Amino acid sequence: MKINSFLASRAAPALAFAAILLSLGGCATVQNPSPLDPWEGMNRATTRFNEGVDAVVLKPVATVYQKNLPPLVRRGVGNFFGNLGDVWSFVNSALQFKLQDAADNFARVQTNTLWGVFGIFDVASDLNIERHREDFGQTLGRWGVGAGPYLVLPLLGPSTLRDTAALPIDWKGDLVRRIDPVATRNIASALRAVHLRASLLRATNVLDEAALDKYSFTRDAHLQRRRAEIYELDDPRREVPPPLPDEGIQPQLTPAPAGSGLPARQPPPAPAR
Repeated sequence: MKINSFLASRAAPALAFAAILLSLGGCATVQNPSPLDPWEGMNRATTRFNEGVDAVVLKPVATVYQKNLPPLVRRGVGNFFGNLGDVWSFVNSALQFKLQDAADNFARVQTNTLWGVFGIFDVASDLNIERHREDFGQTLGRWGVGAGPYLVLPLLGPSTLRDTAALPIDWKGDLVRRIDPVATRNIASALRAVHLRASLLRATNVLDEAALDKYSFTRDAHLQRRRAEIYELDDPRREVPPPLPDEGIQPQLTPAPAGSGLPARQPPPAPAR
């Protein structure tokens, strides 16, 4: 009951935004939407808004950033923000009782902060200390909170009801939001957003050129990726959960290259009932 109350209170802003969009136009309603995406009409409208902002602001700025900053500088920017993110990943790994992952993330923060000049150089990766990205949405999922409906957030993009409810906690744990003074914090937040968008330029260009429904592709890829992150499908020690309802979204296993002599990977058998 406490978890349900928490989700309801944290998801209120997202639901309010959904109600506003739905009330502005019934034309956004989709007939027979997927059970995973009951708000598809609203989500598509939000996606169009996000794409408009991206085309006018984010993508041009990210393109200039990528073309004018040397790769070494961009790598240092990514390493710095990645090091800050490892702190919150450590906290969430600990909350999930993933003790080895928590130890790895803690070691990464210590190593990169001390020897990597506050994380500008990723010394930990050179030492083969693995990064385990975790957020509070994954922590809730780890402890049995369902993802809920798919939800596209203004400016923030693809999410779910559970991950939207977890956002205020993730923001509390975001060290960039704790930078003082405010002007420096805003510059750091903007730089991180531009760097992230620049890192996605190639992927979005490929997606834009592909002859497919970008909305459906992005939705299915996002849900599959989040499911894999929570259930750790790449870990053979963990049981693969049942497929998502009605969509049959399964982890995509890459076959072995032809002539490699390696057997094709097969999905694990369904658990006995």
